[in-house]
Amino acid sequence: MKKLLALFAALFIVTNVSGQVKDYELGSSLLQRYNQQTGFYDLSDPESVNIKVAVWGYVRFPGKYIVPIYTSVLDLLSYAGGPTEAAHLDDLRIYRINPDSSQSLIKVNYNDIMYESELESKEIRLPHLEAGDVLVVPGAPRLYTRETVSIIVSILSALISLTILILNITRN
Repeated sequence: MKKLLALFAALFIVTNVSGQVKDYELGSSLLQRYNQQTGFYDLSDPESVNIKVAVWGYVRFPGKYIVPIYTSVLDLLSYAGGPTEAAHLDDLRIYRINPDSSQSLIKVNYNDIMYESELESKEIRLPHLEAGDVLVVPGAPRLYTRETVSIIVSILSALISLTILILNITRN
């Protein structure tokens, strides 16, 4: 009887640990709040339900965020330090896995909010965040002087080597 009770208790503990949804949290853990890891930001609210979302791409602080459920996409973009200069704000994307395991993509254009004096449409619906969402801020990599010089020198050295090879072949 004791073995059966111990087996039942072990099975109960294992199923509760493995069956938890990892993208929702109730309140916040003070231990996690002060255990800052690279790319992991805990901005949770102890009084609210918190969700885990991710920010990828051309923002100052990409990574995984624990935020309150009432956080908007603009708030999340602000928490991530804002977009970098190379970010394309006309093509922000939210990747979402739906409860039926299908995937959806929500495209958002923030250029009209950031730079236009008048909105293109009078009614803008900002998408709300859900647990497990991934906000992707696309952009174009910028070439700096060092990279440009490196590319030019590589091409030039290949052309010089090819010229020397052709000259050596034609002399013989």
